[in-house]
Amino acid sequence: MAQTFISLFFLVFTSHVLSRISGQSSSMESVPDLQKSMYTVVNAYPCVRLLNLSGTIGCSNPGRDKVAASIVRFENVDDISEPSAILVSSDEFPSLFTRISDDPGFASKVGGVLVESRTGSHNTLKGFSPDRKFPQAEFAPYHNFSHEWNPTGSGIMWKSYSFPVFLLTSGGTKTLQEFVLKNEEKKKAYTSNVAEFDLVMQTVKSGTHDSESCLKEATCLPLGGYSVWSSLPPINISSSKPSKPLILTVASMDSASFFRDKNLGADSPISGLIALLAAVDALSHLDGLGDLSKQLVFVVFTGEAWGYLGSRRLLEELDMHSDAVHGLSHSLVETVIEIGSVGKGLSQGAKNFFAHAEGDSSATNQTMVALKRAQESLLSENIKIAAASASNPGIPPSSLMTFLKKNPGISGVVLEDFDSVFVNKFYHSHLDDLSNVNSSSVVAAASLIARTLYILASETKDVQDSTLAAINVNVSLVEQLMDCLLDCDPGLSCDLVKKYISPSSTCPSHYVGVIMDEPSSTPNPGYINDVPRFIWNFLADITSIPRKNNSSGCQQGCNGKDEVCIKLETDGKGVCALSTTRYVPAYSTRLKFESGMWSVVAPNSSDDMGVVDPVWTESNWDSIGMRVYIVQIPGYDRLVLFAGVALTILAYLAIAITRALADKAMKRD
Repeated sequence: MAQTFISLFFLVFTSHVLSRISGQSSSMESVPDLQKSMYTVVNAYPCVRLLNLSGTIGCSNPGRDKVAASIVRFENVDDISEPSAILVSSDEFPSLFTRISDDPGFASKVGGVLVESRTGSHNTLKGFSPDRKFPQAEFAPYHNFSHEWNPTGSGIMWKSYSFPVFLLTSGGTKTLQEFVLKNEEKKKAYTSNVAEFDLVMQTVKSGTHDSESCLKEATCLPLGGYSVWSSLPPINISSSKPSKPLILTVASMDSASFFRDKNLGADSPISGLIALLAAVDALSHLDGLGDLSKQLVFVVFTGEAWGYLGSRRLLEELDMHSDAVHGLSHSLVETVIEIGSVGKGLSQGAKNFFAHAEGDSSATNQTMVALKRAQESLLSENIKIAAASASNPGIPPSSLMTFLKKNPGISGVVLEDFDSVFVNKFYHSHLDDLSNVNSSSVVAAASLIARTLYILASETKDVQDSTLAAINVNVSLVEQLMDCLLDCDPGLSCDLVKKYISPSSTCPSHYVGVIMDEPSSTPNPGYINDVPRFIWNFLADITSIPRKNNSSGCQQGCNGKDEVCIKLETDGKGVCALSTTRYVPAYSTRLKFESGMWSVVAPNSSDDMGVVDPVWTESNWDSIGMRVYIVQIPGYDRLVLFAGVALTILAYLAIAITRALADKAMKRD
């Protein structure tokens, strides 16, 4: 009994001494309590692994295991000798990756990168774009690839990195800064701050390092989704009257970024998307649109940032006369008007825009005349429109390139807020957010487009000023759309979006995503991202002719073949309305879905864009996450081991001595 008591005493004494040495509390009551005390999960946006036919880009752990690396601030990185997780400010992020690209010795020290989020205005930054100086130059309908449309472009998003990179959320930035600062203040030489990254891509596990091989092994999925098109007024497909010429107005709903889910693309291209939606809304309030000599058609593409997937697939569907484009035809398209980046057109009180046109056809000239006429009707709002510089090599990166590659003789104009170079300093960057655009510039662009379209569709030179004056853009709608699509507060939980759909997340992301199932003209809504579902419902609603009796809802579908069911997600009933609003699959023209699998097909030699198509895919993964914790350095572990051994020896000696003394005392008794 005495021996047991003494042993327990020394065990308690030993644990007390060790806990005093390590400074840890012994108040843990369960394993979850211990884990919560040891590990801090940090919220962040990952850079993920993407593949194409020739290799990989993006980020991933180097192998199949999690990566754990000591956290080092960027300014202290030269003092380290082993790979570490580099904590870097958003301002220094471009410098870090430039150095990684230029200095292999430095790159070998990088075990991971943690980028702090930036708050406040970006006006103090010189600019940062991870895209190239001529984005997607291989798809241009001209050969001057040396022109720098994007002068701040670094091209870092097109490179492959064998270490994880995370952009911290504002909360994650605060958590990590407090974590590092707290432990730096303790100045404990025997501990180290560690970040543990779980960014294992399945392409790493299987060893498939290009799109063709990973699709065969089912370790990746193609980039893609669903574009949306609509007409105003609805097209009467069953009518025996000759079809009207089409005026096609297009915009994009997807952008790109170094970080998969931090991808707002406020100026490029979402400002153009919002301007298009506002222009359609303004026109929808007019009477007599059915009497116009031309048909207005609106298309919102997705996948344009990754090889113009949406526009190329639309033209492919037109060639196949598929159900997704029933009512449209190549031969009917008279002109294409694209709304590009229009969120930064405000300069010194004026709203300045540039019309980039290709060719000198009569239809193009008519569009330019209509733009000038629309501008004149808006003189009181100080809106200016000018033709882009003749010294430009051609149109800037845009969906119109796809149409020109398909038909060089087509008439087309792209409306932008720049002339020869992007005024957006954060093209395809996580910094292209709400603070980078101006709502009055978007309203001005929407007003200009709405009146231009009416002039073109009327095909009369004597459109009355009073008629144009009746076409007014809803300013509050533009501001609502900006709050919903370009911010997390309220984000997709805003009243406008929730009027039409039940969003799966609050923070909007304009990343194209992956196409998960067999492409269809009537896809399962569960396979469509929040933003295209909202756009489909919004356009279907404002371009529709309501049915007289909508009391029954449309859970079982609508009776008329020209009818669609809108708002079904919000109340489970929905409303049937006459509208020509459709989904169009958006994915590479070099992909085929067969027997539940995707495969790459040989390029068609007559399709120039198909020949250079990279065929982008995204690697699968099991989970993505990151956590931080404190570890003891190996030297301290050895110290604790030696201390434990020493205490054990001392305890043994103490027990032996005590036992000998006790035995002697008992014999004496």
